[in-house]
Order: sequence, then structure tokens, then C-alpha cells
Amino acid sequence: MHVNFKNGEINYEEYGRGDVLILLHGFTESLKIWYDFKDVLSKHYRLILIDLPGHGKSSIIDEVHSMELMADSVNAVFNELGIEKAVLIGHSMGGYVSLAFARKYPRLLKGLGLFHSTSLADSDENKDARDRAIEIIRSNHNRFLLNFIPDLFAPETREMHKSEIQVLIDEASSMDTQALIAAQQGMKERSSTLDVLINAPFPVMFIAGQKDSRIPFENIWVQMALTETAYSLILRNAGHMGFIEAKDKTLDFVESFTRSCYKQ
Repeated sequence: MHVNFKNGEINYEEYGRGDVLILLHGFTESLKIWYDFKDVLSKHYRLILIDLPGHGKSSIIDEVHSMELMADSVNAVFNELGIEKAVLIGHSMGGYVSLAFARKYPRLLKGLGLFHSTSLADSDENKDARDRAIEIIRSNHNRFLLNFIPDLFAPETREMHKSEIQVLIDEASSMDTQALIAAQQGMKERSSTLDVLINAPFPVMFIAGQKDSRIPFENIWVQMALTETAYSLILRNAGHMGFIEAKDKTLDFVESFTRSCYKQ
């Protein structure tokens, strides 16, 4: 299914009935990352999976896919489906988009989930790293993916999840170079959304990996402490890909967090 958005289309899939749970993927991913979760979650919720602009089956919308533009694309799905309230959970870049959505459309949320994500803007060092990544993507985006995706996993889990890593690489390899660059630019330019966490009128979920090479674990503790109603799951032996590295734990936590949001 798809909804028209600006000069393109946003792809989404819908499963189940009841209270609404929306899951967003991260950079180089698609809504398929949630397929191992959908059978369980759709038994209890109306589950919506969305391909963000330039990812999966969704169109490239602009030269820069800002987090606000991506949040607006999610809102287009809300409008298309007549959703009045939802729990919104995003992995990595999907978390940045969820925070941008929470800032623009707070009345639509029952809960917000950061799945290996952060409200902090990129440091100068991280912005420089994104510029280097963009240059590599321009010259050979497959070489970029061969290095980028395995590094998202904790060193000790990479061999165990060799087949899943290859699936992620194969799918990301089909992405347009322009889409990869548009997302990198959007993440580089994003502002801090720490105020969203401080002022959140709804519960906020944090899933963090102690061996995450992308989101420093110590930064998450500070953000948890500033959030009035925080739910946290710490994965001792996981990196940035807890939905694979600790599938059962993270699935159970997402389900219980969503249930708690709708009980309030």
C-alpha cells in the first residue's frame, strides 16, 4: 500500500486490529526489518510498518531528507489511515524521525520509542564522519555498505548473524546512491530534540546496547534521567541491532511498553 506524498509515494504495510503501533526502520533498512516482530505484535495491535523516503519501496523526495520531512511523510500515513493516536517507535534514524514527529505532532502520540537512537544532534566529529561517508557512497556505495552494516553489530555477534548481515547488505545495495546521501545529509543537519524528551507528555522507551558503536551507551543514561516517564532495556551483549541480536528480549519489551502506554 502507498500514500502520495509531495512528488512521490510512501510505502507502508498494515496488520492486525486495535490500538495502533507504528514501527520505523533505520538508515539503509526498510520496513522488512520488523517482519520477525509482526506476527506477534499484530495479534494485539493494529501494526503499521513504513518505508521512510528513499528506503524500501518509498520514493526519493528531495536532495536532503531532513528528519522533519520524513516525519511529515509518517504524518501522511496517519492522515491516510485516519489514525488519531499511536505509539511510535523508531530504530536508529527512525528514532530521529520519531522525535521530529513528536515535536511537530505531539497530540498524535500515546508513546515514543527510541530503539538504539538518541535525541542529541551530531557532534562536529560525527558530522565530519558523515561527510566522509557521503564521499565513499558517491564513489562506491557497495563498498560503503560492506563496511558500514557489519559494524552495526557487536563484534561477538557478527559471526552468529552472518546470514542476517548479508541480507541487510543485499537489500541496501539496491538503494539509489542519491537516497543514501539524502538520508546522511538529513541526519547530519538534524538539531537536538532533547527538549522533546524533557517535555514529553507521554511515556518514552529506550533500548540501548552496551556495545553499540553508533550510539554511545553513556549518553542514553542522561536522556533517560531527563524523561519523566521512561522505560529502559539495556542489552549487555548487543550492538546497534537489538531487533536481531536480542530479538526475543526486544520484541517482548516493545509489546509490554506499548501495552503500558495504552493503559495510561
